[in-house]
Amino acid sequence: MSVKALMAAILRDQMAVRGVNSLSAADYEEIVELLIEQIRELELSLAVREITDKHDP
Repeated sequence: MSVKALMAAILRDQMAVRGVNSLSAADYEEIVELLIEQIRELELSLAVREITDKHDP
């Protein structure tokens, strides 16, 4: 199972637990794409911070 499919399944299951059942498979995929994009941006931000911290006395 791909990471995207796994994340979509987790999201679908968690939303169902909370009573949200009206999203389509495409909706889940779109939300997962946004989550992945945000995670990548966070990773880049943390990497930059780490590099900056190493170079600052």
